[in-house]
Amino acid sequence: MTDHEFEEDTLRALADEGNETALDRLADLYDARDDLDALSELLDEGSEHAGRLLTRRAVANRDLRELQRLADAGSDEAGPELERFLREAHRR
Repeated sequence: MTDHEFEEDTLRALADEGNETALDRLADLYDARDDLDALSELLDEGSEHAGRLLTRRAVANRDLRELQRLADAGSDEAGPELERFLREAHRR
């Protein structure tokens, strides 16, 4: 077992016990690995940090559908970003 796997396993165990900081670090780990499925799962578990990371990616890609999905999934930042893009498109 590598240190990386141990770290992930440990973070997952702590997050499952309700440790929010461990959940945030787990989201950072998945973000660094570009593991969008795992990040989405964390969002489904209620991770606001995972929602922020996914929203940041969707904004960078100007992915309106993903922003809508994230807003529907509870990401607080996705809805305002989606509205901002839609307002910008209307002004052009």
